[in-house]
Parts: sequence; C-alpha cells; structure tokens
Amino acid sequence: MTTVNSPKKAVTVNSLKLSQPLGASLAFLGLKGMMPLFHGSQGCTAFAKVLLVRHFREAIPMSTTAMTEVSTILGGGENVEQAILTLAEKAKPEIIGLLTTGLTETRGDDMQGILKTFRQRHPELDSLPIVFVSTPDYKGAMQDGFAAAVEQIVTTDYGALAETNTQKSNFTAVHPRPQVTILAGSLLGPGDVDEIREIVAAFGLNPLIVPDLSYSLDGHLEDEYHTTTAGGTSLQELQQLERSTITLAIGESMRPAAETLKARFGTRYEIFPRLAGLEAVDQFLWRLSQIISSRCDPHFIKPPQVPEKFNRQRRQLQDAILDTHFYFGRKRVSLALEPDLLYQTSWLLQEMGVEIQAAVTTTKSPLLEQLPVDQVTIGDLEDFEDLAAGSDLLITNSHGKAIAKRLNIPLYRMGYPIFDRLGNGQRCLVGYRGTTQFLFDLGNIFLEQEETQNKH
Repeated sequence: MTTVNSPKKAVTVNSLKLSQPLGASLAFLGLKGMMPLFHGSQGCTAFAKVLLVRHFREAIPMSTTAMTEVSTILGGGENVEQAILTLAEKAKPEIIGLLTTGLTETRGDDMQGILKTFRQRHPELDSLPIVFVSTPDYKGAMQDGFAAAVEQIVTTDYGALAETNTQKSNFTAVHPRPQVTILAGSLLGPGDVDEIREIVAAFGLNPLIVPDLSYSLDGHLEDEYHTTTAGGTSLQELQQLERSTITLAIGESMRPAAETLKARFGTRYEIFPRLAGLEAVDQFLWRLSQIISSRCDPHFIKPPQVPEKFNRQRRQLQDAILDTHFYFGRKRVSLALEPDLLYQTSWLLQEMGVEIQAAVTTTKSPLLEQLPVDQVTIGDLEDFEDLAAGSDLLITNSHGKAIAKRLNIPLYRMGYPIFDRLGNGQRCLVGYRGTTQFLFDLGNIFLEQEETQNKH
C-alpha cells in the first residue's frame, strides 16, 4: 500500500494545484448553451478565464457577480440576482452554472436561500435551469471542483420531456440504439472524450456524455458568434438521463455522480479508474460488448463481439509496446498530476517497466493508496523539484518547465495548464490509439536522450 505524505509547510511554493472553482467551470463548459457564473470578485473569474484561454486557445464564456468590498460585507444576494437577470437578457443561456469562490464561502452567503428568493421574485425564468455548486478555493483542487460540478449537474431536475406521441417517435428515430451514460472525469481532455464517444458508438450504443468537452472545447470554427458554449451535452440530453441502461464512470472522482444517478433513476454503474494501457482498454471494450450481447435474444446467445477496427488498433498497440519497451525499461520518471490522471499515467508507465521515482499530487483520493509507488506527496512543485532530482523524465503541466531546465531533465507536458504547446483541445491519450501515441511520444524522448548521451 502506498504511503500518502502531506507536508505541513507554512506556505505553498510554486503551486501545483488549481482551484475548485476552475475545475467546476471546466465541467460546466461541457454543457451546451452554458454560462458559468462565478459568485465572487472579478479577479476570481479572470484567473480561471485566462488559464483556460491559454490552455485551449479558444474563447471561453464566463461571467461574474463582481463582488466588491461593500457587497461582500452586506451580502451577495443582490449581485447574484442582477447577474442572472443580465445574463438572461444579454447572453440568453440555455443553462447557468453558478459556483462560489473563497470570498463568498468565507463570507457565508446563504446560496440556497438566495436562489429560492430569486425564483420567487422572477417566475418568468422558471424554465432557465441554474445548477449551483459550492466550490471554496481555499480547500480541495481542480479535480474536486470538477467532480462536485458533475455531481450537481446530474442531481438537478431539468424537467421531464413532454410525453407526446410526436416527441416519443422523434426520440426513437434519433436514438434507436440503447443509451449509455458516460461520466467523463477531469482526467479526460476533449480529444479523449471524442475517442470514447467513437468507441462506444462503434458497439451500437448511444453515448450520453456528461460533461461533453469534445463538442465545446475541441477547437473548431463556428459559422456565427456565440455568447455561450456552442457545443456539449444539451439540455434535452440531460432530460434523458433516466433512459440510460447503465452508467460508465471514467475516473474514481466520478463515483459520487454515478451513485447519484443510481439513487435517482436506479441506473447501475461501473467505475473505470483509467482508460490507458492494454489491460484497462481491454476491460472497457469487453464491458461494452457484454452490454450489447445482454440485450440479444436469450435463445440465440452469441459470444460478445468487438468491432474489427479495435482488434487492429489493439495489435498496433501491442507492436508499439514491443518497439518502445527497450527504451522504457528501468527509466526513472517523476510525475506531478491530479489524482485520477496520476493513477492512470503511473500504472501505464509501471506496466512498461518504468520506475516511478516521485509522485506528487494535489488533493486526497482513494486511488492514492493504490499507486505503483512507495510514497506519494500531496504538495506543490517545490516538493516535486526536491524529489525529482536524478530522474530521466518529468511529467507535469507547463509550470514544470523551469524545474526541468534547472534539473536538466526532459519534460513531458500533461494536465492543466499547458500553455506552451498547441493542440490541447484535440490531444488523445486514452484507448488503444491514445495509449499508442503516448508510448511513442515518451519513446521518442528517451531515444533522443540516449543519442545525446552517446554523443557525449
């Protein structure tokens, strides 16, 4: 069992973790027609907006209640009301994601009371869903905020679909296949989500992905300007959550949201803590094939089938493992990532024969005790630099660039933010294809490293 260390430092030096509000806003951006609304000062929103704009190089819709010193003392109810009314008039969102910050959490605003009063005073906006999530940025990390937002997204009642014959026939015509809810954790980028959609759809299933970053932050040009998110999980899809056959949660942090769906609709669920690596992807695809085979006529039982293209991708991954394992064996790698992403990456590296020299993360998680390493530190990038000396490779976000330069160790960028590389909206590191690409990326770094050492 892995030992989890939490250094009692007086101050964070070179912070690794990002705030809960930023994680929640990222999850909200996976809903179509969404406007994330930060209840706090303008600076809280500006920080999250700048970071996400630099990472994705896209326009990021965000708004704020713009709390001042006076409104903080007197209470933010009026600011919340005015902000929602202004957004409803100007941006016309299909859904609003309201999240708190450290300022308003410390002040102790009664958010449920504020929203109840707002609904009573403005019945004309009863049809506008407002998803509220508490995200104090003085505790937890990005993954916690993301998970909390997803849990509230699936908890909120969006109203039932009108049960007219016309709508029933339309629903059947558009989605004749069995529906599966995919809870996409914060370890998945837009490219990862897109790959998962293709995999699930290839089995003849209809994936309802929550949240769906692949249609909102994948980097594409729209025909016209949008004040809210142009893609993502739609309000109509959220109204259809109860129709799903099963919930497949990607990432341990999605467990509370999966349990919520089970409590609300009785939907059974399964957790997949990672989707990178031969065995992990095998298990996911085998489960999808079982879902399909279980719906067949019991008098004509057939063994679960996997589409041929995935058999080919699997053989390609096997070949990539053979090609790259010479360069991975006994290499020392240090990682500083969010818990879910740390778990996925460290186990894949361990399967390739890599020695995990140091593991640093941002927040608590049940997965930390199951890592393939003796110790993991919940800390900052200063802790990471101290532990990573002598490694062959560093894996963390772009803030590790200075550390890599000081230690003279190559850096592979992963997580948030990555602001000095292009294509973050389409990068894929899951599934057979994503795992193959990841192995080649690291293999090329190790290959170049060996060539440089041989020259000297």
